[in-house]
Amino acid sequence: MVQKWMDIVFLHWRYPVETVSKLLPKGIEVETFDGHAWVGLIPFQMEDLGFPMMHPLPHVGSFPEVNVRTYVKYGNKSGVWFFSLDINKIIPTITARTVYKIPYCYGKVSHTSVGNYVTTKAIRRWPTQDAQSNIVIEKQEKTDGNLERFLTARWGLITQSPTKKFIWAPIDHSPWPLHKAKLHHLEDDLVEAAGLPKPFEEPHVMYSPGVPVRIGLPKKLTISSS
Repeated sequence: MVQKWMDIVFLHWRYPVETVSKLLPKGIEVETFDGHAWVGLIPFQMEDLGFPMMHPLPHVGSFPEVNVRTYVKYGNKSGVWFFSLDINKIIPTITARTVYKIPYCYGKVSHTSVGNYVTTKAIRRWPTQDAQSNIVIEKQEKTDGNLERFLTARWGLITQSPTKKFIWAPIDHSPWPLHKAKLHHLEDDLVEAAGLPKPFEEPHVMYSPGVPVRIGLPKKLTISSS
């Protein structure tokens, strides 16, 4: 599929590896930076979602999203592991949960960029009503570095099929144009709703205006895959 990820905000916290590992299925390993697992709270605007010869898809081609994720590997493949993805479209939510077992959630979600400020609001309505998030950040100067690339240069996603097989899908996009960002406001339950302890320190915060993205065909993973 093709899509654009626009006005993306990266909030990340360090966690002990064992804390995150407890939430992952057997066989999935946490990827670390400086000995820590990293958990992200990532709001952005999805645009132009569709297939290469047909996009955007009618009625579902654009929507805001807030996801909670970490970074993992299975065999020699690494990728993003999603704990939750909150959007305001019910049909993609149900389809993703039932067909692909990707933990989409439906609710009231908005994500707006005005001047140097980006504001996100999410209230989960289904399948539970136990979480919400309110975020305001201010864009600042450009940034780059090893940690920044570890948190953002992700070229695949890993999930588990309905038959408990692990699936990897390649993600292709140009390098993120990254900026530092100042956090002005954060009230969040989405991270804790994923089963994680409440973050105990200030997050690492970044912003990117976005990139066009292509997600390739998924394939089953085995330890010996190449």
